[in-house]
Amino acid sequence: MHTKISENLNRILTFASKYNPLIIAVSKYYTVNEMREAYSLGLNNFGENRVLDAIEKINLLEEEITSNSHYHLIGHLQSNKIKKAIGVFDYIHSVDSIELAMGIDNVAKQKGIVQKILIQVNNANEAQKFGIAPSQIEEMITKIASLKNVSLEGLMTIAPLSDDTNLLKRLFDEMYKLKELYHLKELSMGMSNDYKIALDCGATMIRLGRTLFE
Repeated sequence: MHTKISENLNRILTFASKYNPLIIAVSKYYTVNEMREAYSLGLNNFGENRVLDAIEKINLLEEEITSNSHYHLIGHLQSNKIKKAIGVFDYIHSVDSIELAMGIDNVAKQKGIVQKILIQVNNANEAQKFGIAPSQIEEMITKIASLKNVSLEGLMTIAPLSDDTNLLKRLFDEMYKLKELYHLKELSMGMSNDYKIALDCGATMIRLGRTLFE
């Protein structure tokens, strides 16, 4: 059945397949029915911005889907939501302070799991966005290394909403160099409007909402 989502996915894969990224279906604005359809088309990584919204959707999905899917927290994690988040999300992309990493480590230890995290980097220095400066990465990695119940998988960034291809390429290239410098595995960057540039620059995870679901 050729639906809107299947046609969008085919278009995305035509470009993305040569890079073999992890495609995260950003379901934050979409329904569980749309998540079901995405799953039926082979997508089983879902991104949510809010912890409670994600839990509500997961509880509505069939066990066959939830047990075979992976969930990514891509929005800011408030310290008072850590307990609810740990054990729900396979990856937390938005760790932007050592205090948050320590809180995650503490709860993960209590629950007997190791939580995969990414450090959110604000290399465009946008005041309205979370994330640390590139100059802070080394210190944060050093401190995270002492935590036993978190696993630092890589870096994440949210690029400015811009049509300036050169700006986006420069920012994404910088992120790739940082990921390589610190010998990290994952680089989560690229959304609906800029994922092609991000993939060209070395993204391993792309976060797609509108271009997939609409």
